Amino acid sequence: MCPSRLILEHVTSRWGVLVLAALLERSYRFSELRRAVGGVSEKMLAQTLRTLERDGFVHRDAKPVIPPRVDYTLTPLGIEAAEQVWALARWTERRVGAVRASREAYDGARA
Repeated sequence: MCPSRLILEHVTSRWGVLVLAALLERSYRFSELRRAVGGVSEKMLAQTLRTLERDGFVHRDAKPVIPPRVDYTLTPLGIEAAEQVWALARWTERRVGAVRASREAYDGARA
């Protein structure tokens, strides 16, 4: 498998896109991010954040306080990636009508 495909899979995964988009706005603590993303389990969010951190897109800042505080922010590489996938997500939202019309035309021709 081509290395770029795996990276593309990470940033364009369902949760990857939403995490990158949320972090593009500001830094978040884990529980805040989970609420901002919505619908993601703790396990999937933790896995997504670890993957994005490993790839260099997310910075995890664990502060040695009680109770523990961990903040997540985008790295410069993460900002670049987030801007790209967020542009695609916005384009998709704008073109939903065209896609629906194409699906209806396709399905109508097949019926």
